[in-house]
Amino acid sequence: MSDVAHLLVVDDDERLLALLQRFLTRSGHMVSVALDAEAAKQKLAGLDFDLVVLDVMLPGQSGIELTTELRRTRDLPILLLTAKGEGRDRIAGLEAGADDYLVKPFEPRELLLRIATILRRTRPQAAAAGPPQVLRFGPFNFDLASLELTRGEGDVVHLTSGELALLRTLAERAGAPISRAELGDLSNIKGNDRAVDVQVLRLRRKLEDDPSQPRHLLTVRGEGYALRTGR
Repeated sequence: MSDVAHLLVVDDDERLLALLQRFLTRSGHMVSVALDAEAAKQKLAGLDFDLVVLDVMLPGQSGIELTTELRRTRDLPILLLTAKGEGRDRIAGLEAGADDYLVKPFEPRELLLRIATILRRTRPQAAAAGPPQVLRFGPFNFDLASLELTRGEGDVVHLTSGELALLRTLAERAGAPISRAELGDLSNIKGNDRAVDVQVLRLRRKLEDDPSQPRHLLTVRGEGYALRTGR
């Protein structure tokens, strides 16, 4: 795993969304994107994020409404973006539970600084703690030092070298989607995207009670695969 923050950026402006994804990725973050509230909730249900950058003016459910809904169940930091600069809109966003508020148009550098400020406040131990040596997901423990996968009370799960390389790559960036191409490169899987899919299927058979309905090794539409941590 890494201390790199995983951000979810939600905006219905596809051009702006692509620009923000490139800029924030080049600035050292892992970035997932969504075009509306429903797509955002699907991402949030399957992956762990450190912060959501959320446009207020979304089709369907607004960013403020989504913030209110998320605040009922989680403390995930939220930075709202909007073209509206009136004081009442800023207050509405903050009252809904947003951590900060940035008015469009804005300088990308300002967005980066706002994100850094929120993360320093909400992830105080991230820089000092260092990556954990054992990653836990479902009934499994994966030791990143010894590369041993165990289940339950310590039963060792045998993995082929290809499955182990794939799991190690996913575990080192747990919670973040990795594209097929990058997953193949990092795991030294020879061939095309289909070769990666085959290795994923093999690994799922050992990790999932029902490989057709995975709970741990997830497919993230349009982005690749991700390992979901937690129980």
